[in-house]
Amino acid sequence: MSQVSTELNKKIMIVVGESSGDLHGSNLLRAAGEAYPHLKFFGVGGERMRSAGCRIVFPSDELSVMGLVEVFAQLPSLIARFRQLKKILHGPERPDLLVLIDFPDFNLRLAKVAKQVGVPVLYYISPKVWAWRSGRAKVIAERVDRMALIFPFEPQIYHSFGVSAEYVGNPLLDEFAANQPSKTLRSRLCIGEKEQVVGIFPGSRNSELKYIFATLLETARQLQLRKPDIKFLLPVAPSLSKQYFVEQLRDRNLPIEIVEENIYETAAACDAVLSVSGTVTLQITLVKTPLAIVYKMAPLSFAIGRRLIKVAYAGLTNIIAGKEVAREFIQDDASPEALSDEIIRLLDDQDYRQKMQQELTAVGEQMGAPGCSVKVARIIAEMTAATS
Repeated sequence: MSQVSTELNKKIMIVVGESSGDLHGSNLLRAAGEAYPHLKFFGVGGERMRSAGCRIVFPSDELSVMGLVEVFAQLPSLIARFRQLKKILHGPERPDLLVLIDFPDFNLRLAKVAKQVGVPVLYYISPKVWAWRSGRAKVIAERVDRMALIFPFEPQIYHSFGVSAEYVGNPLLDEFAANQPSKTLRSRLCIGEKEQVVGIFPGSRNSELKYIFATLLETARQLQLRKPDIKFLLPVAPSLSKQYFVEQLRDRNLPIEIVEENIYETAAACDAVLSVSGTVTLQITLVKTPLAIVYKMAPLSFAIGRRLIKVAYAGLTNIIAGKEVAREFIQDDASPEALSDEIIRLLDDQDYRQKMQQELTAVGEQMGAPGCSVKVARIIAEMTAATS
């Protein structure tokens, strides 16, 4: 049992803005609930966080939007929700600690409010200052009390700004350890062992679907023409509606099975995966399923982002590896023809498959060992113990 005091209940406001944050937040809540039951969480999250015991003020999918241009359409709603949280920070329900998970454009503004009213701030999963907008590190130093970082190269960045920051490991390792795929999905779906199965992983944001999903479906159509016996699995993120996909597929006559199993089970049932960039690429990496990464967004957002982003790769798998382990197909390069060619190669070129699987294994090893959520829960308990 922890030596941190558990005499009084402590109120923790936690704020996430998208599906990956909901996932990491739910694992953190479970770890905190087991070791520190006096910590009571409320805030912004999804169904996974609600199931883990968080009292949801409003759902995180109301905040989720990708792209600089797309944000403007959502601005009135974002402002209204921000004011709602600001009112809580100023009011009688003011928390003992504010925990922010990623989602920097919204959360750093909220951190400023917390600083003004004397609520300490823990930032878990850093804004990617090493990828773009490095000036935010200075802003973080002004508004955040402690950082819990998930990439080993990040602490030195923040230490140079005087921020209390530590590497806690990667939260996906906790999730993967708790969700080892049983590899029974194929048999449950009556898919033969020798049949070739391709995963179509469309992401967790509606704004991603707008620009990517039509390309993914056309890629599936071309693959079916080249391999008539091919099968497809399409996992639905908790933040999205299954009915949307049912309607999109109704008249397309494609052998796509919509599934709601966890992402690891689905990836393990696939011979290759066509995936959007983001957290999901690391989830697939841990399963060691060969993948291709696709990234498309509004043309203006892409034009602006291309001038700001400093890293060479879009996919986290490649960023950690420091090289292109999985091929990336960005914006205009993400044509159905190019994507289908790559998937065919992943299915049929055994040397190519084996090399990629070896490199995916190496990336998984670089990520370290499980235990991230427990470490962050400990930091929360320490920070709340220091509050009156």
